[in-house]
Formats: sequence, C-alpha cells, structure tokens
Amino acid sequence: MTYCVAITTDAGLVFCSDSRTNAGVDQVSTYGKMYHFEVPGERQFVILSAGNLATTQAVVSQIKRDLRDNAATSLKTMPDISEAASYLGEISRQEQDRHSTPDGPNSGASFEASFIIGGQILGDKPRLAMVYPQGNHITTSKDTPYLQIGESKYGKPILDRILTAGTSLEIAGRCALVSMDSTMRSNLTVGPPIDLGVYPVDSFSLQRMRFEEDDDYLRSLTRSWNQNLIEAFDRLPPLAADTPLELD
Repeated sequence: MTYCVAITTDAGLVFCSDSRTNAGVDQVSTYGKMYHFEVPGERQFVILSAGNLATTQAVVSQIKRDLRDNAATSLKTMPDISEAASYLGEISRQEQDRHSTPDGPNSGASFEASFIIGGQILGDKPRLAMVYPQGNHITTSKDTPYLQIGESKYGKPILDRILTAGTSLEIAGRCALVSMDSTMRSNLTVGPPIDLGVYPVDSFSLQRMRFEEDDDYLRSLTRSWNQNLIEAFDRLPPLAADTPLELD
C-alpha cells in the first residue's frame, strides 16, 4: 500500500508521497514514488505512483526512454498536462496488458497502477491530473483542489478542511504532511521516508525535500498535531446534563 497526494493552489503545486512498498512482520521495503522530469525553463513534470511496483517502474522507464531517444511522443512533445496524462495512461495500459495474459504464469495477479501527473508547460498554468489503471484521467476542481492515490481515506479530512485556491504553498505543504501523518498513524503499510515537492507557479523549478523516519521536523509535526487534536477535543462543548443517553 502507498499514499500520494498532490495539491493545486493559485501559488503553485505541492506533491507528497511515502516510500513504503512492503511492511511485513520481518521485512520492510522502500522505493521512492515521486519522479521529476524537466526541460529547463520550458516544462516541469512530477509523477506520483501507486499500485503494482513492476508496472510503475516499467512505466517510468518507458517515459525516460522516450525522453532520451527524442521520441515523437514524449513529455517533451505534450502540448498540455491533459495530453501528458493520456500519454501516461496509454503506457500504463500497455504495461499492464503485457504482464497480465489470461493463460500465462501471472494469471489472476493484479498489475494495476495509478498515477498523478502535474506540472507546468510554458504558456499554460500549473495543472494536475490523476490517471486511473484503465488509462483515463480526471483533474482537480474548484471544490476539490487536490488528488489522491493509494490509501486515501485517512488523510482526506484535513485536506477538505484547510485547502482553498488562496492557500499558500507553505500551508499546503504542511497540510500534505499532516495528511500523510494521519495516514501513517492509521495504516502501518504507509511509511517514511516521505518525499515532498513544492512547485511555485512560473518558477520552472521544483523544490524537493525528504523526511526520514527520525527527521526532527517530522517528529515535531507529529507530536504537535497529536497534542493539538487532543486539546481541541477537550475544548469541545460537553453534552448537556439533560441530554438523553441511550445505552445498549
């Protein structure tokens, strides 16, 4: 399991992903799930991945080959983020089909993968798109300025409460990390290192940070969020004395 979230605001984009792919009793494996591609001064792309590791690695490898070989269709030639998402979805579908032959040795196995792709192409504003395993994609909306893949339910409430179009990148970054912390607390298969990418609008430069499990800031954020939640709960109005309580 994994968790990735990407946020869009008027100020730019924020990307956050964990790095855990296996969390058995005696084995914990980590692989980064954030990939950065750029043409300096012209276009920036960030891809987040979730799902079958063989599929996601094969997809990223094909994207890199297309860029290296100056293929007719690559991230260098995409006119916008929507077309880039369609290109990513097509590669993903091809890789899934290649491995999941009905009568082959992998019959019955799932090779599905999901992606978030975001960035900016010169002449357009920063955008995000989520690519489903089937290859189709959706974008953000005015009411939902973020996209999630993987174990999304635990980290969603803070995003819904805090994010608006006017949210600063610093607050959006903190919000993404709190969303990740909530997910890690409720699902042990999601875990550090945590990758955070911040893209200011029109900068054509991605600021990347990695937080290891023993990172001082990550620990401080976790402690503060937990303590503030407890204190906020304690300040909630008590049940009225005459409120009927139904006991089973």
